[in-house]
Amino acid sequence: MMLKNKVAVIYGAGGAIGGAVASALASEGAKVFVTGRRKAPVEALAREVASVGGSAHAATVDALDERSVDDHLQAVIDEAGRVDISFNVIGVADPRVIGVPLIEIDAEHFALPITAYTTSYFITARLAARRMVASKSGVIMTVTALPSRTGTMLNGGYGPAMAAKEAMTRDLSAELAPHGIRVISLRPHGLPETRTMRELHQLKASKMTYDQFQAYLASTTHPRRVMTLAEVGQMAAFTASDKASGLTGTTLNLTMGGVAD
Repeated sequence: MMLKNKVAVIYGAGGAIGGAVASALASEGAKVFVTGRRKAPVEALAREVASVGGSAHAATVDALDERSVDDHLQAVIDEAGRVDISFNVIGVADPRVIGVPLIEIDAEHFALPITAYTTSYFITARLAARRMVASKSGVIMTVTALPSRTGTMLNGGYGPAMAAKEAMTRDLSAELAPHGIRVISLRPHGLPETRTMRELHQLKASKMTYDQFQAYLASTTHPRRVMTLAEVGQMAAFTASDKASGLTGTTLNLTMGGVAD
């Protein structure tokens, strides 16, 4: 197992990507602490992980609240002795941040994803890094998206938010690599399995059916398909493992050719 005896904390684990990452890390032997704003989804995830022999503990944590994150991390340290992996995959649920042309969206809702995504990533990364420095090892990770690298329509501040997270990954790595800490982003294409993509299709009032929308997403990749949630989870597990020790300060392009780096 690539992550045997590793301790991972996942923020936003109640979502589809967070759940896939948690399951993949646990299947590779990690002890996972899954968190989210709502208790029910992360408790259900913990039970699912446990049902297949994994180790998972659920907690309600507001990843935009520094005290909430800090208290939970200390509880993890008290129970497990350390934290090896911090993975931030929170989402912004406000429907007013997408589906509106840039010339019509108000400044508050344009800025909301930029502020929320970057602040949460900063808080969780900084507090995890403070614990990791002592052991001179650790991996800090997040998920971004294709709009960080290419122009898209009706996404409000989402593209700038993803680009800012990728810039923060590089900066964090530059400061933390001398302490043995790796920092990496994963950038998948649109994932039709997620509720977010279905809601995005609805909010953009697309003239395509959802099946046509999925076919369109697939047509923009080299193999004419999009990455699955399971594949994203597997990539996260590999990247968090010692087998990927040469990776830091970068964003892994998982768009399957959808955008060239």
